[in-house]
Amino acid sequence: MSEVFNQHGWLLAIALLSFGLIVGSFLNVVIHRLPIMMQSRWRSDCCELLELETQPEGDRLTLSTPNSHCPHCKAAIRPWQNIPVVSYLLLGGKCANCKAKISPRYPLVELATGLLTLALMWQFPFSLALLGAMLFTWALIALTMIDVDHQLLPDDITLPLLWLGLALNLNATYVSLSEAVLGAMCGYLFLWGIYWLFKLLTGKEGMGYGDFKLLAALGAWLGWQALPLIILLSSLVGAVIGGLLMLLQRRGRDVPIPFGPYLAAAGWIAMMWGDTITRFYLNAVGLP
Repeated sequence: MSEVFNQHGWLLAIALLSFGLIVGSFLNVVIHRLPIMMQSRWRSDCCELLELETQPEGDRLTLSTPNSHCPHCKAAIRPWQNIPVVSYLLLGGKCANCKAKISPRYPLVELATGLLTLALMWQFPFSLALLGAMLFTWALIALTMIDVDHQLLPDDITLPLLWLGLALNLNATYVSLSEAVLGAMCGYLFLWGIYWLFKLLTGKEGMGYGDFKLLAALGAWLGWQALPLIILLSSLVGAVIGGLLMLLQRRGRDVPIPFGPYLAAAGWIAMMWGDTITRFYLNAVGLP
């Protein structure tokens, strides 16, 4: 099968785009439900710790149950109404039952997932590296949107992402195992050090522990050599977008801005074009 895909690029393109769109539909479920599931778990743990009686929650929410339904009228979403992007366009962005508007973010996440998955074929042939890059991309999309919504980077995603990066690099899929281990260590410790330095100087917390774990995961996938580029790109983009948000939305400096999306974007760019960007920079400054 790998020979067929590598010889006929259009087959691989169609497969990646189609699969990416389908996964994007599932990521919408993860983005919406996982934080709710975590809050429910935290509430239950707190009640258990404080020896309080927990309130019955009815049907337990999971990623697979209950089935998808309209949040307004609770009508079940039929399979033909759940085709990524296409169903949204056919329904005119409205629920088929109650005609309530559906957020355009759902098809946008599906489309972004499909296109980013498709883009991987220009960097990786059909191989273990491509399959890993797909999982890497999907995890970063989910983390980005959850952090935007809740300023939260769930351990349920960051920690498996870290361990998967180390596992794939046992055979040097992207970098050597020693580089991956050093990347994970340095990624975590760098932001951990920045966190405590900022807290000692200002008495405030500048970022969350999820950011440490995400950078550690990026280091586990791409090695310690990629960390300077990731930190530089994420800081530049974060400073620009953060400044624009402060100007356009008149946000105060004390309003927190999630850093996870910038780390995720920088990590994906480093995976795709990190070596090219680094070589371009070195040539520009006249270094070999």
